[in-house]
Amino acid sequence: MKPEILSSKTIYTGKVFDIRVDKIREGEVRYERDIIVHRGSAVILPVFADGTIALVRQYRHAAGKYLLELAAGTLEAGEDPLDGTKRELEEEIGVTAGKIEKLSEFYVSPGFLTEKMYLFLATDLTETKQNLEADEILTIERHSFPALLEMIQNGEIEDAKTIVGILLASTHPAIASS
Repeated sequence: MKPEILSSKTIYTGKVFDIRVDKIREGEVRYERDIIVHRGSAVILPVFADGTIALVRQYRHAAGKYLLELAAGTLEAGEDPLDGTKRELEEEIGVTAGKIEKLSEFYVSPGFLTEKMYLFLATDLTETKQNLEADEILTIERHSFPALLEMIQNGEIEDAKTIVGILLASTHPAIASS
């Protein structure tokens, strides 16, 4: 049986997320939780015909440095994750995909954050044009799976969604056989 939510109050409303405070009762125990409410994200791992994967390098202020990551973006309200993936793939990488397959979905940090990430593998890519938002300042880098696995091992890739995506895709039948 799930705990009872006694009250829920939004204390901050922002562009990307809201913050709420929930009062909860679980059996005889009462407690509060601060929750960051996020619509979820689409994450895309685009594999080119030559076997390379496109990632983006961008400054992440919370980390205080540039990180190499899979392309990703916040879903619009009510947006299907597949549609969000298609949008982000073209916006950030400048390609469309003939085939998109869901690899996984996972919570980022469920102790305080509602964000769920939807991870997709994109193949049969056709170059179009990037359509970055004004505050998206990034560069695209293409690397092979072996190079990316090595970058994970030596700490060059620190972003969790990117690590999850690369590790899952590296054992995918379409990738492992190439």
